[in-house]
Amino acid sequence: MKKLALAAALAALLPSLAAAQVTIKLATLAPQGSTWHELLRELGQRWEQASNGQVKLRIYAGGSQGSEGDMVRKMAVGQLQAAAISNVGMHDVVPEPQVLSVPFLFDDQPQMECAFGKLRGRFEAALEKRGFIALQWSRIGSVQLFCTKSYRTPQEAKEAKVWAWEGDPKSVEAYRVSGLHPVVLSATDMMPSLQTGMIDCVPNVPLYMLTSRMFERANHMLDVPWSYMIGATLIRKDAWERIPADLRPKLAAIAADLGHKVDDEVKRLNVEAVAAMQKQGLEVVHGDAPSWRAAIERSWPVVRGGVVPAEVFDQARAARDACRAELKRK
Repeated sequence: MKKLALAAALAALLPSLAAAQVTIKLATLAPQGSTWHELLRELGQRWEQASNGQVKLRIYAGGSQGSEGDMVRKMAVGQLQAAAISNVGMHDVVPEPQVLSVPFLFDDQPQMECAFGKLRGRFEAALEKRGFIALQWSRIGSVQLFCTKSYRTPQEAKEAKVWAWEGDPKSVEAYRVSGLHPVVLSATDMMPSLQTGMIDCVPNVPLYMLTSRMFERANHMLDVPWSYMIGATLIRKDAWERIPADLRPKLAAIAADLGHKVDDEVKRLNVEAVAAMQKQGLEVVHGDAPSWRAAIERSWPVVRGGVVPAEVFDQARAARDACRAELKRK
């Protein structure tokens, strides 16, 4: 009888043990073996250790789950519970964070990061309203324009076919107002499209261009910074709340710690990526910064209220101006 009672007790306990185990399926465009992919792998390992195996992270890297828009759609239906995506890719969830990547809005990366600090609370509140938690934010870097040939000015580049993000029609319109020729494609189609001549230019960060090997085709980099990009690891709020409440602060702290850790490394690696690509044939093109700025600023009325809410665009400009003054005083 005692054995039967023990067996019954164990049988009753097993479902609750199984329920306590949570597997988070997370997707990213980051190439296998890249710095961002290694960060996520370390995140999974540390989460599993901190939770004694209760929380497992299953990572799908290299765009195996499609574009960032595809990842967002898969999160919406529960096929994925999380994604490490760029602030531009977040426009399918909330448009606000994309303001940080408006071309030529910020003078440099420190200024953008200062403005992000002032706007972060608004971004996270908007995400939470849509049912997502930002576990950590991290620097992706300065976006440069990589092309198959040299384009020093917007006038020279007016016939060049520039990759534009799928699912963001107002950004496409903004490119056209700037005098450029956008071609709308999924992010996963960039490499084959460069190879076939469907596109001539890709705006992206140097480290991604190196790890994806796209610079082998787009082997001219404009030295004028195009914009700045950050990323975040988003998780569905309902998936996060399936994790025991006492574990969540520990796991959030691990995610934030790794986000800070990768920031300094990515900054260094983006610089090293340019040097590495130059050794392999990349040409750095000295661009006419004032003419590029003038052309791109013509698109801002389309961006304001079209790509991002007008109020957020205005807040970002105000934050930029405040940060410009603050950074000058330092």
